[in-house]
Amino acid sequence: MALDDRKMTATEERLSSMTLPDVGCTAKAREAALVRVRSMGLPGRRDEYWRWTRPDTLVQPEAPEAALFQGDEVPFFSGRDRLKIVFVDGVFDPARSDDLNLEGIQVDRLEDICCTDDHWAEDLYGELEAAGHDPVDRPLAALNTAFAGDGVAIRVMQTPSKPISLVYFHESTDSDVFLHHVVRVETGAEVTILENGPAAARFNKCMEIDIADGGTLHHVRAQGRDHERRAVTHMFARMGEESVFKSFTLTANGVLTRNEVMVELTGDNAVVHIAGACMGDGDFHHDDTVFITHDGVNCESRQVFKKVLCNGATGVFQGKILVKPDAQKTDGYQISQSLLLDGDSQFYAKPELEIYADDVACSHGSTSGAIDEEALFYLRARGVPHGKATDLLTLAFLAEALDEIDDETIAEEIYERLEAWLSRRRHG
Repeated sequence: MALDDRKMTATEERLSSMTLPDVGCTAKAREAALVRVRSMGLPGRRDEYWRWTRPDTLVQPEAPEAALFQGDEVPFFSGRDRLKIVFVDGVFDPARSDDLNLEGIQVDRLEDICCTDDHWAEDLYGELEAAGHDPVDRPLAALNTAFAGDGVAIRVMQTPSKPISLVYFHESTDSDVFLHHVVRVETGAEVTILENGPAAARFNKCMEIDIADGGTLHHVRAQGRDHERRAVTHMFARMGEESVFKSFTLTANGVLTRNEVMVELTGDNAVVHIAGACMGDGDFHHDDTVFITHDGVNCESRQVFKKVLCNGATGVFQGKILVKPDAQKTDGYQISQSLLLDGDSQFYAKPELEIYADDVACSHGSTSGAIDEEALFYLRARGVPHGKATDLLTLAFLAEALDEIDDETIAEEIYERLEAWLSRRRHG
């Protein structure tokens, strides 16, 4: 279908200020992605999957400026032994990064992927993103594949001794960043990837994940607290037999954040859990859009999303489970809930099931409501101050999402950070 004039004009205006990077052997993938962008057009409010999230500032030619967040908090995961890979406004910083040599893994910068080396990531770059547009167009992901200026290719051959930590610093008020990561977890290997930091004034990130039979990937992300940042992220994952992928995202602050996750379970007995918790105050818009496709027998998927919103903040959840005809014995679970701390905040939810197999157990649910007055009264009656009682009930509400993190020490760190944020807000 031909694009309407408005969408075509907006797309060409965005593309006119951009140049395809000359990065290794990804040229063909980038050119193909650019064709996809022009075919789909950049998103507008009339697109079904953008009906509750305005994409205007994500697609306009110039990135809106974002003031730097001057916080005194220690960055997430700082106390852990980890392999740090640091990007400053989208550019790899070797001085702040660790030596990238670690037993069991291979890490290369995007620009180091070279034809003559027959690099493993050449065929994967852009492949899962290209497949991820069926049945829904995801043009900002294609835009990323075409124009990403930096990123890393991570191959996990054996289980490394420590997590891989991707750290993003935002130091320029008008930075407009495209990062693209490619991850391959080989048969039987297991790895944890941590991400934290605001990254840029406007951030577009794509991560393509290929998990072989018996491979396991744990992913925990803490998106930065810059009040004015804008971000759209994409994760595309393909899972083999008996593979495991568990991802958790924590978001606080940010004018606009949209996290898209697309997972295809191609092998039998695979397990995927996608979870998220967010806290938004005031000019805050947070969108989780998830699409999980079951194409293997006896696979399990969980989607658990919790949003705490106040002072006019907005939350969005769009989640779908697609069960193909041969995906018998599928176990699919999806829950999205919001806690509205005032009458001005809003939560939009669109949970979906599309099932073509007959031996499945799938469920979904979505709720939105205020603090439980009976529970609040119970705590107040036992001497707990109103503000502290509200914080305790808020943390209890978020607990189901945090329970999706397998590493108890990471879960505890996130819980303590949430508790500190709530306490700071209560004390002004």
